[in-house]
Amino acid sequence: MPTYDFIVVGSGIAGLSYTVKVAQYFQDKQKPIKIALITKTVAEETNTKYAQGGIAAVWDQEDSFDKHIQDTLVAGDFESDQQVVEIVVKEAPERLKELISYGTDFDRKSDGSFDLVKEGGHSDKRILHYKDSTGNEIERALLEKVKSFSSVDFFTHYFAIDLITQHHLGEKVTKDTPHKKCFGVYVLNKKTKKVETFIGKTTLLATGGIGQVYQSTTNPTIATGDGIAMAYRAKAFVKGMQYIQFHPTALYQPGKKPNFLISEAVRGHGGILKNLDGTTFMEKYDERLSLAPRDIVARAIDSEMKKNGTDHVYLDTRHIPKSEIIAHFPMIYHYCLDQLGIDMSEEMIPVVPCQHYLCGGIIVNEHSQTNIEHLYAAGECSHTGLHGANRLASNSLLEAIVFAHRAFEKSVQEFGTQIIPAGIPDWNDEGTRNPEEMVLVTEMTRELESIMSNYVGIVRTDRRLKRAYDRLELIYLEHEELYKQSKITVPLCELRNMINVAYLIIKHARAQRENKGLHYNLDLLNA
Repeated sequence: MPTYDFIVVGSGIAGLSYTVKVAQYFQDKQKPIKIALITKTVAEETNTKYAQGGIAAVWDQEDSFDKHIQDTLVAGDFESDQQVVEIVVKEAPERLKELISYGTDFDRKSDGSFDLVKEGGHSDKRILHYKDSTGNEIERALLEKVKSFSSVDFFTHYFAIDLITQHHLGEKVTKDTPHKKCFGVYVLNKKTKKVETFIGKTTLLATGGIGQVYQSTTNPTIATGDGIAMAYRAKAFVKGMQYIQFHPTALYQPGKKPNFLISEAVRGHGGILKNLDGTTFMEKYDERLSLAPRDIVARAIDSEMKKNGTDHVYLDTRHIPKSEIIAHFPMIYHYCLDQLGIDMSEEMIPVVPCQHYLCGGIIVNEHSQTNIEHLYAAGECSHTGLHGANRLASNSLLEAIVFAHRAFEKSVQEFGTQIIPAGIPDWNDEGTRNPEEMVLVTEMTRELESIMSNYVGIVRTDRRLKRAYDRLELIYLEHEELYKQSKITVPLCELRNMINVAYLIIKHARAQRENKGLHYNLDLLNA
């Protein structure tokens, strides 16, 4: 079984930027190390790749740290950790300069200055972007940088199953066990269909979001909450799972998954939300109109759709010059034209809210450390305290690079203190057989998605949450029986992870007895 100095699970902005920093640090010291970068499909298929809008940072003299901090706290319904907010906002410019030094290209004006834009919830223009495919550009630059280091071994089409802890050495491990330690991860080689044991002195989870738990999501098919579920099973602490962000404006395409995102930046550029009869409605909900924070806009759209009995609303960009639309939003423009025959300079875009981002996750401290020694988490799978009850637009990529940097600083500082015990066992699947009833996995997955979308969505009630909990328990029991009997497959494990994640979302939502940010329970309105 291979032993690595660092194991990174996930190849989005958090995993890649961490890998670059660690590799560069030891290369500069001329100290040979081995880094394993594990990703479940191809390296570039990540949530990062699909981030359209941009990355927030105070870059202009007219802007200020205080304003960005305040905007983040307001969007998070003052549930954010103010110290963490200050850390992220104040460290943002330096981390952005590093991305630029790696070759990331952000749009500039004719005078060479950055073309900063404003998005919902922001009080100033502070979003750096590359047209409407910022995440893809960041992913490209980081991947090129990572591939320049000989110390990094890429493992594509490898699916992480479980973290290795004292539990696998025969010790009883509970959430209260002191000094829990991570020794690596069991990983399914999708090509050989064999489970391999990766021993690691330091492990970073950068596995992204949980969108596939819902019927409609902007997240790619890989976003099944794997890192959160693995950490939870290893007795890491998890928080804030009730705060599921539904992006207000996904393109309305019934039956399509993932949903195509119509970026926040389109509204930042002047796009106006309207009902099917062409009337505006955001003035009834918030003085910031279409540029209100996402939770407010998503609930407003949900309310209008239910009130009017419609399946979507419109985003009107017809008043924006066509040349500007094509210059700023080429991917969105051509997708609408090619897929739906809609020219957004002449016709309104049908949009609907759908799941987009998780504000909760694995609890980490200001150095990205979990409560399990030598296990770090960064990006969407982590809970840093930045987002509170709702994420401010374009703060997610920012959080990922800031906390990946902090994880790098701490993990190289503790490097050499880790002791890998002898006797870590290989994966044991004796007595299992190839699953014959894959239709059960397909149907259980479909049922789980339906439960979460219908009962644990934008608007909730106590009865809906209890119904979701009861139905999920039946799926859990049925899946557990199948899992114990079967050899490992990706669909079986992804469903296992989604059941864990759905359970945590429902559990945290039922425990939340106050409407804050993204958690909106009708039974709490008069409580």
